[in-house]
Amino acid sequence: MHELSMATEIVDSVKKSLEGKNVVRLSTVRLEIGELTMLGKDQLKFAWSILTQDGPLKGSKLVIVKKPALVECRECGFKGAATRLGNAGTHLAAPLIACPKCTGEVKIVGGRECIVRSLRAVTEDGTNGARGKGTKKRTRRRN
Repeated sequence: MHELSMATEIVDSVKKSLEGKNVVRLSTVRLEIGELTMLGKDQLKFAWSILTQDGPLKGSKLVIVKKPALVECRECGFKGAATRLGNAGTHLAAPLIACPKCTGEVKIVGGRECIVRSLRAVTEDGTNGARGKGTKKRTRRRN
């Protein structure tokens, strides 16, 4: 279950970004994960709930947005969403992906990322604050 280790990294990153800020508590973390990270939404949320039981992250909500796999075809030049070949489901360690136009070999250009996109926090003066441009955590799959 690599969701626990990824959630631990995300929690550490979020805590670090809050250092020196007048944050009383964090209310929401918006996370974007690529479909090729093989991270389970429910598992990430469960790990988050365990890892944020105290401190400024206590009670915070993890909002996860899935991002599709994006490819560039080496043969026809197509750029866009990927197509999985055949009956390849999530039971495979690495899905088989091909160009949706010509079924040619593709280069993966998106769908492997895990990005903290924004944080919503309550500050010492009682206002809600949001931070944009989150920390990028990238996972890499070996082919």
